[in-house]
Amino acid sequence: MAETIIVIPCFDEADRLAPDAFLAFAEKCPGVDFLLVNDGSRDRTLAVLQGLRDAAPARFSVVDQQPNRGKAEAVRIGLNAAIESGARYVGYFDADLAAPLCEVPRLVRVLDDLPDCEMVLGSRVQLLGRRIERSALRHYLGRVFATIASMTLRLPVYDTQCGAKLFRSSDTLRRILADPFATNWIFDVEIIARRILIAERMGLPPAGEVIREVPLGQWIDVAGSKVRPWDFVVALSELLRIYRRYLSGRARRVGSVGGSGPTRAE
Repeated sequence: MAETIIVIPCFDEADRLAPDAFLAFAEKCPGVDFLLVNDGSRDRTLAVLQGLRDAAPARFSVVDQQPNRGKAEAVRIGLNAAIESGARYVGYFDADLAAPLCEVPRLVRVLDDLPDCEMVLGSRVQLLGRRIERSALRHYLGRVFATIASMTLRLPVYDTQCGAKLFRSSDTLRRILADPFATNWIFDVEIIARRILIAERMGLPPAGEVIREVPLGQWIDVAGSKVRPWDFVVALSELLRIYRRYLSGRARRVGSVGGSGPTRAE
């Protein structure tokens, strides 16, 4: 049984996946396995994922999600499967490995060292000694969005959208992942919002006390990203949806997570 399982959501990633990088990491880090989710790809992605599984069947498993249902659902299905397999820690990384797999052990150490920590978020912070390479447009749009998201969540989160996250398997995480997300582009924010709401419902420690951000040592934007500048507008509309569903005064009084979804006030 793997101590840690990393979910890799994939949609038309045949030309960007690097099987050798995954296999090399798996050889060096025997405590980390991978669950590869094919999200209805139209290219050879499924064949590439199956090739990885065949090369190291004890370390790689494949879920073929058909038809395409979006990254949010691919991640949710993958995380739920990873939890049910008995892994202590579960997380997800982007398929293009803009955040290299060597970051996984760094995130694991945070959960090892902080027993009360439930979530570790990688952050793309430009610091001396770190290699963070992003286009200027994506960087500045990302900073604007991150600031608005932080204000909406009322948490000092620097980077909600970094595709490198790790969670401690728990009943709380199961509740967070029980229902399909209401958003697709910014489900990362929705995960945090659900944790905020669950804390209020169940009297758990506030989200700000159980989430940690870790500046990544490396992030390099990879050509072929499916995120476009105009998706910034979509993200803002989804952020409003999250606020109304989980964080507004009404949602805080009558919402629910991990059951039938948010309820309506009478």
